Amino acid sequence: MSVANEQAISASKVAIIGAGVSGLAAAKELSHHKPVIFEASDAIGGVWRHCSYASTKLQSQRRDYEFSDFPWPSNRDNSDFPSHFEILDYLESYAEHFCVLNNIRFNSKVVEIRFVGEQLLNGHHDHGTPLLPGYPVWQLAVHTNSSNTIQWYSFEFVVICIGKYGDVPYIPVFDANKGPEVFKGKVLHTIDYCKLDHDSANQILKGKKVTVVGFKKSAIDLAMECAEANQVLLLPCCKGPEVQPCTMVVRTLHWPVPHYWIWGLPFFLFYSTRASQFLHQRPNQSLLRSLLCLLLSPMRRGISKFIESYILWKLPLEKYGLKPEHPFEEDYASCQMAIMPENFFSEVEKGKIVFKKSSKKWWFWSGGIEFEDNTKVEADVVVMATGYDGKKKLKSILPETFRSLLEYPSGLMPLYRGTIHPLVPNMAFMGYVESISNLHTSEMRSIWLSGLLDEKFKLPSVEKMLSETLKEIEVMKRSTRFYKRHCISTYSINHDDELCKDMGWGSWRKKNWISEAFSAYTSEDYAKKD
Repeated sequence: MSVANEQAISASKVAIIGAGVSGLAAAKELSHHKPVIFEASDAIGGVWRHCSYASTKLQSQRRDYEFSDFPWPSNRDNSDFPSHFEILDYLESYAEHFCVLNNIRFNSKVVEIRFVGEQLLNGHHDHGTPLLPGYPVWQLAVHTNSSNTIQWYSFEFVVICIGKYGDVPYIPVFDANKGPEVFKGKVLHTIDYCKLDHDSANQILKGKKVTVVGFKKSAIDLAMECAEANQVLLLPCCKGPEVQPCTMVVRTLHWPVPHYWIWGLPFFLFYSTRASQFLHQRPNQSLLRSLLCLLLSPMRRGISKFIESYILWKLPLEKYGLKPEHPFEEDYASCQMAIMPENFFSEVEKGKIVFKKSSKKWWFWSGGIEFEDNTKVEADVVVMATGYDGKKKLKSILPETFRSLLEYPSGLMPLYRGTIHPLVPNMAFMGYVESISNLHTSEMRSIWLSGLLDEKFKLPSVEKMLSETLKEIEVMKRSTRFYKRHCISTYSINHDDELCKDMGWGSWRKKNWISEAFSAYTSEDYAKKD
């Protein structure tokens, strides 16, 4: 691959990398800067387009996955959880409505980022230094599908919206002669499965002994598709039906939920109101509030037990040894709450889905996979629902100088307001700190970033920002053992308040916004809960 031009082209002040949900939100809010959006694929949508199965649906309710100034179309069906096809239609309509598509360069992959703003280092984030300084700070190497060359572009500010999921699969490391190479069947990752059309996916699963490694949402959905593809097969000798089960290798248990109603009460009452989040710790809370959180901790644990009791009543987790040992609130605090497909346990009852619980140690043998207790599972196909390596994806394009700083000093990316890395100048990161509604959070942070670039407010010192991020991470560590998921769900309202405060909105504006969103829960919704 050759370089088309060593001289970087100045295309705009602002670059946005990625045209998924966060990239679209950033592109719309920064449109007055005429940003250039580089999208590696030929369409918008991010993980909704490239990491979705035919059966993939939204996990949060439709009304909670909506841009504040672009409602879902009124002629929609009554589904609370739209399919990924519907979500893509919604995102495309959003991009067209706000003329975002005009600024997107499709099939343009950023393969390298180079820092050229050395003069900023001494005054980085200083109160008198604008984030659009008037000279290039970053250069981006872009490879387009239509060319075998790389073109360099220069920008004053870069917004990275490639996210933590997709593109780079996380593949476990195996000892010698215990990896996929010794397995005589087919091995693929869920990202490979997502790329298949319906017929190709059905061909891989149908009539095969399929093992799915994992028990999060992608694994559960895949097991359902496997069960549907592997319907009853009639044997030639007419002995009756034989079921080819899908085996799920369950390493870490999590709490699934059947729907968003708990003993007749809407779920948002337990975690998504100011009153409910008052029970949880948040960054920068006063000594008095810390004391109140401690005194009210029995109530917080009681709410978690209350939800667990409903889940155990509704779903046969104990029957199949799928009850987690940790409390429900830890899964919520780490953004790992998943809606269980309606017919999942019906397929389990029929024997189409079976479970194999194991420790994290497993490996391949010629006929399937093997575990530390010397048990084996035979398989024709092994699908690894083992997640993605977002860190590797991000580090692959950043300069070496900044790679080591990404997770300094806590092991997690210290993102001030979920957006700005205190040690990486003139760059924003969208989609790396999760919430229970990532679309809403991306929109709020994009509005905040727009105000920041327009100099409506200033960033504090690097030391202050690092201190703030460390406080957030400490709250996460105290809230859940899965804190590395980097989720703010238990103090998301406080997070929005801080963004609003920076922008000079006042909390009342955000409060009204949230109240309006929650007022959408109607008696009709209550009637549909069962």
